[in-house]
Amino acid sequence: QVQLVESGGGLVQPGGSLRLSCAASGNIFNIRAMAWYRQAPGKQRELVAHITNGVMTGYADSVKGRFTISGDNAKNTVYLQMNSLRPEDTAVYYCHAVDVTRDLEFWGQGTLVTVSS
Repeated sequence: QVQLVESGGGLVQPGGSLRLSCAASGNIFNIRAMAWYRQAPGKQRELVAHITNGVMTGYADSVKGRFTISGDNAKNTVYLQMNSLRPEDTAVYYCHAVDVTRDLEFWGQGTLVTVSS
């Protein structure tokens, strides 16, 4: 099993910044792809950003140029740096990991980000 623990959410004013962290533990040897998703009230969960092999990254159009995903292999942690936050970024943010060998996926418990003045 793989455990994912997110942290770093909170209340921030529009235009502000937050950094989310996702610490992975357990059987992480075959984890090659990790991602951040978010789910706003009344909406479907959507992909925000992903990172593969610690290098290749991709972003939703709505966050390009504002969010940056990165990884620290030594700490088994993935980060999501969020700048220029907007009220529409308000959501529960979830960490996601894929074990490519066993074709399994894992989710964290989520961390709430609220962007409001």
